Amino acid sequence: MKVTLIDYGAGNVPSVERALRRLGADVKTSNIPEEIENAESLILPGVGHCAALIHSLDAHGLRAPLRAAILRGIPFLGICLGLQALYASSEEAPEVPGLGLVEGKVTRLPEKVKLPHMGWNQLKPLKDSRLLHGVSPDGFFYFAHSYAAPVGATETVAACDYGRPFAAVLERGSLFAVQFHPEKSGAPGAQVLANFLKVTA
Repeated sequence: MKVTLIDYGAGNVPSVERALRRLGADVKTSNIPEEIENAESLILPGVGHCAALIHSLDAHGLRAPLRAAILRGIPFLGICLGLQALYASSEEAPEVPGLGLVEGKVTRLPEKVKLPHMGWNQLKPLKDSRLLHGVSPDGFFYFAHSYAAPVGATETVAACDYGRPFAAVLERGSLFAVQFHPEKSGAPGAQVLANFLKVTA
């Protein structure tokens, strides 16, 4: 199955593409609405500011086709901001509505810790997870963010703690998302991407 990587101008698109190709994936990058809506599977990477991601999706006319594909059950993986964009809103850009596919609001991490949360951290599994299958519970993942989603959503299958607990892995049917960067997380990150590719097969 072909994986369509949504290329809206994020800096980590090439590194995600390389990580997927190393796993033998058939990868296509696109920012064309028709190709997004009709994709066999989708990955939305993200770095930077939430508003920039959403504005870029809207500028390319990708919001509606992306929502349509996800709601139709196309396998989807959001990475970092790609996770946060699934929510209705974010404190980082309160004037910009998100995709509204997951309940809750993305909020800033506490000022009592150094921001951004940048570096390696571990996960706390909360439920069985297809994305984390075969990943060592001692594995570390690379994070780079100052805002995070709440743990309370039913989609949260793993959390992380940095100043407060936050959602690190979401799963609901064929919708998946991770707050960390699997393409920068060594063997554990590669396993997460491989598990997503198995879902799409």
